[in-house]
Amino acid sequence: MNEILDDFLVRDDIGYYCRYGNFYIDAMHPVAKNIISHAHGDHATNGHQKMYATAATFAFMKNKFAKMVINNLVEITFGRSFMLEDVRVTFFPAGHILGSAQILMEYLRVKYLYTGDYKLQEDATCEPVVLSKADVLITESTFANPAVSHPDVKEEILKLKDKRSNIMLGCYTLGKAQRLTALINDLLPEREVLVHHKMYAVHKLYNELGYKALRFTLYNRKVMKEGSANKIYLVPPLTFNSYFKAKNVLKAFASGWERLQKQNDIELYISDHVDWKDILYFIDKVQPKQIWTIHGDGKYLKKHFAGKLIVRDIIAV
Repeated sequence: MNEILDDFLVRDDIGYYCRYGNFYIDAMHPVAKNIISHAHGDHATNGHQKMYATAATFAFMKNKFAKMVINNLVEITFGRSFMLEDVRVTFFPAGHILGSAQILMEYLRVKYLYTGDYKLQEDATCEPVVLSKADVLITESTFANPAVSHPDVKEEILKLKDKRSNIMLGCYTLGKAQRLTALINDLLPEREVLVHHKMYAVHKLYNELGYKALRFTLYNRKVMKEGSANKIYLVPPLTFNSYFKAKNVLKAFASGWERLQKQNDIELYISDHVDWKDILYFIDKVQPKQIWTIHGDGKYLKKHFAGKLIVRDIIAV
């Protein structure tokens, strides 16, 4: 194996830049060439001269951005490599949301794996994570803390069972809402899922492009109030926060963050990121020689692997 280049991928004010292939990953401002790991707003932006992403990621972006230039889009299939200058790039599923990709970059016989956001938990609505070996693992570390252990998702959803009330369930519009809908459909079939209008188009895209047929209805006040109190109304965070005084409903917010569970009627710990146990499992399978951390604090990983592996934050320039 050739030498690992400490500056192969660096972080600047725009995003993550690879000068050896002259491209960015998840750039936040327009650049010449941008690889987009997935369609969440803190990773996917418009206006780049060339954009590389999966078909599903582009579909979600087109739903969000009215003025996407189709000629600027390069649709990438999982497992098929392409070249950006001297860097070979391959996408593998990240298991985070539909179309989310890990980005494997090979240069001078060294493999650098950028995970993007990823999870190992089962999710019927998106591609399962694929494990591949790399010399350098560039991993998100949102929940890279030994104190964080995500519970079984099915047990969490079953907390909503036998509640004699309609439920207002806060969640993110893309990915989380569709995963929750599938879980409710399967495990709480007696419950009717209503979705906020901002989620409706995304749900329809999941039914068109995804792996699981979702059953849901567009929310309207009349449907919510009439009939049995068996409705679960999925709303985005801002709507959830604005309805904090809502009556005649139980409130829950699906998240791995403890702070988002406070003052709710039901705690619902459902995350679309890896927890401590899963990130260690992932590292064991990837077998990297170095770990570079992004999107969080890598201090616990550094302590855990002290004397065994180099663990550091990605270089900022």
